[in-house]
Amino acid sequence: MPLIYLPELRLHAHVTGPENGAPLLLIHGLGQDHQLWQSLCDRLPGHRILSYDLRGHGASDCPPAPYSMGSLIRDAERLCEHIGLKETVVIGHGLGGLVAQGLAVKRLDLVRGLVLSHTAARIGFSSQWQDRIAKIREGGMAALHDQVMERWFGRAWRDAPGLEAVSARFLATPAEGWAGCAAALSGSDFYQTTATLRLPCLALAGTGDGATPADLVRETAELIPGHRFGLIRGADHLPMLGRADEYANAIKTFLSEIGHI
Repeated sequence: MPLIYLPELRLHAHVTGPENGAPLLLIHGLGQDHQLWQSLCDRLPGHRILSYDLRGHGASDCPPAPYSMGSLIRDAERLCEHIGLKETVVIGHGLGGLVAQGLAVKRLDLVRGLVLSHTAARIGFSSQWQDRIAKIREGGMAALHDQVMERWFGRAWRDAPGLEAVSARFLATPAEGWAGCAAALSGSDFYQTTATLRLPCLALAGTGDGATPADLVRETAELIPGHRFGLIRGADHLPMLGRADEYANAIKTFLSEIGHI
């Protein structure tokens, strides 16, 4: 899996599928990396799929915090240009969903459609993110681990499918990288810009998601005329793990309906 050398940093990217496959760009959320998408990639073998580790995450470089949302969007834009992806459907989860929205607003030539998975036009408030950043600065990633896992998986998080890998990736995330991306989230509100989008969009939510509740996801979806909304009953924040088939089938149906196959 190559490192993509951009002018000021290196991003760890992973490309799978046939060169002539319909392109997908997968953008993970805060405290994870591109491996979050493995189960979905396995279920979409005919597509050309680019996934990568956000700056400050996984094997990508970790510049000093804070990061701007504009820099995260620019990273995705430059990766698409480097790999040569156009007319791409972008699937963004959590923080990755905001990056996806921003990329679509900025570069409609690159983005043909969106899958906004367990995300919103704004997630949380600045004061909440600043408090979490302070805790990470003081106690490292372990300081927020249990709280985040419960928000993602619910009260029975210790028995959640995929917990071991998710937990390990969260704890391995550099505190500087987490704080940098959390700062980007802290200052981002895309309600007005996302409302200008006119493109195919599927929004996915889970009734058991404590991080981005279904009503918040639906509110964002309703900003985009003609959107599709999929509610996965009983699903937590990471249905690509515990509900992999149902999650992939919803995305396959959407891709088929818009002819992105």
